[in-house]
Amino acid sequence: MRKLIILFGIFLLGNAARAQETREQRQEEKQARIDKLSREEEEGVIAYRKSFAFGLKLINDGYGAYFEWGRAKTVKKATLFQFEISERKARKEAKESNPYVNSNPFVYGKINFVYPVRLGIQQQILLGNKANKNGVNITANYGGGISLSLLRPYYIEVDKNNALTYVKYNSADSSYFLNGPIVGGPTFGKGWSDMSVTPGLYAKTALRFDYGRYNLILSAIEVGITADYYTKKIPFLVQNPAKQFFFSGYVSFLFGKRK
Repeated sequence: MRKLIILFGIFLLGNAARAQETREQRQEEKQARIDKLSREEEEGVIAYRKSFAFGLKLINDGYGAYFEWGRAKTVKKATLFQFEISERKARKEAKESNPYVNSNPFVYGKINFVYPVRLGIQQQILLGNKANKNGVNITANYGGGISLSLLRPYYIEVDKNNALTYVKYNSADSSYFLNGPIVGGPTFGKGWSDMSVTPGLYAKTALRFDYGRYNLILSAIEVGITADYYTKKIPFLVQNPAKQFFFSGYVSFLFGKRK
């Protein structure tokens, strides 16, 4: 029995030693890859071929998210393909609630939910490389593409002849939309079935500050401006004139990987 215990202990120690050796080998291989990438970047060799990133945006007239796929041409140049969706809000939007009824809050005079969807290409130019492994990479991005404005009608719940019903701005009984009596706002599922699309184009330029380590991890903050122009005017609020051209600033936070 004692011999079995000794043999079992030797077996466990051997496995632990092999596992430790494997971990150390993996760490050495990882460090070798990192050193190789650093040398290649200093020598002007393409440090990565592809990148994938997910971003969240805070916009002066809304918020959004986007996915980005990039392909490097040289150390200093890359092409970025982006898909973005956001929600645009009018600056004068203000939610109200009916104090006499337990209902959804509403925005008085709101005509549409507006969701810009963009598909475009960006050129990325390196402005400042990382001075060391803890530095910041600075790039300039510029480009544009297609912008589709998805318009989801905004419904108001009203009391029509002692019966609750939903109306929108351009419905047959639209007089209730502004004059009420208003009970509440729309549910999340209201308006999707009669959504419309207004096509357009957009242009965007930005500065990106990438603080990810060793070019393997993409962690960045981007500050930029976007201009959208649509084929028709986009109606937001009854009290605001409809617009075809939109100019907005944003800050985004990106997270991804490079290969």
